[in-house]
Amino acid sequence: MSGLEASGLTVRIGARTLVDDAHLVAPRGQVTGIIGPNGAGKSTLLRAVAGVLPHDGRVRLDDAPLPRPGSRARARLIGYLPQRHEAHWPVTVRHTVELGRLPHQGLFEGLSHRDRTIVDDAMDRTDSGGFAEAPVTTLSGGERARAMLARVLAGQTPVLLVDEPVAALDPGQQVSVMALLRAEATVHDRIVVVVLHDLSLAARICDQLLLIDRGRIVQAGPASVVLESPDLEAVYGVPFGRGRVCDVPVVTPLNGRDPSDAGSAHPDRQGLRSISL
Repeated sequence: MSGLEASGLTVRIGARTLVDDAHLVAPRGQVTGIIGPNGAGKSTLLRAVAGVLPHDGRVRLDDAPLPRPGSRARARLIGYLPQRHEAHWPVTVRHTVELGRLPHQGLFEGLSHRDRTIVDDAMDRTDSGGFAEAPVTTLSGGERARAMLARVLAGQTPVLLVDEPVAALDPGQQVSVMALLRAEATVHDRIVVVVLHDLSLAARICDQLLLIDRGRIVQAGPASVVLESPDLEAVYGVPFGRGRVCDVPVVTPLNGRDPSDAGSAHPDRQGLRSISL
């Protein structure tokens, strides 16, 4: 297949199994979302696919095995943005984004004109150019998140693995960042896999979803199918309302109902409640 495929992925730490026999297929040109409650194994699964966490199973790109984890060859293929945007040194934002070009440079080579153009473009697209000369350690959480995303984009990898990229952003920036990731998939034909907590954003941006709980994939398929499934209520333990606002899909948890009784509000959907917005 043309895309990223992980099969039999299992992550163990001591006696604990954090991800158990997970399978993931992420086609080119699409956004694949990973959803599930806290502690379900979403970030662990993404880190295993990225090669930063030891695991059993295999990960292939376009039907070929990936280069070894930590190699420059792999870094040219996989761009990974972790959940926590750590910054330990007071280097400028521009220099931080320039680090995304390292896998493409030869030994002792500096940045080429093309490299600098790519860096400028990545900062423009993430709206981080306005603080390009600021030390990254002085940025707010949202600014730092955008700078780190720019660094990953500067790598121009065919695969982008992004863990909760909008957690520190205001609503407007959330929509902008997710639209940017959507464009990376649809316009630039990249493979985008993103961990999300916001189910409405997942409904709006993702082509397909993996629902994970306690380390196992509960359901995988088109986003509209997964978000309409009774498995959503079973995994999160609350009923959900589904609707549309200004033709934008909305998925929101509802209060005051036992999830096991959620189906009574809509006779055609077992285990679901619907709302009109």
